[in-house]
Amino acid sequence: MSTTQHNPDQPRYPHVRVELAGEDGNVFTVIGRVAAALRSAVGREAAAEFSAAASSCDSYDAVLRLAMSTVDVR
Repeated sequence: MSTTQHNPDQPRYPHVRVELAGEDGNVFTVIGRVAAALRSAVGREAAAEFSAAASSCDSYDAVLRLAMSTVDVR
């Protein structure tokens, strides 16, 4: 995502908030919402990097962990 250091206890982009509560467990919805929020708030590169990293995840839970380490998930 970004080459600058960040606090591992905080998401990389804490100012980007994504509402995922109540989602139906569709991994593509999660990836799409996070990528759209990143594209809007940070830029295309951050969204593309998140999408690429998410596509490498081996489970739904791994995608959720990635999302929570990237943006403020609500």
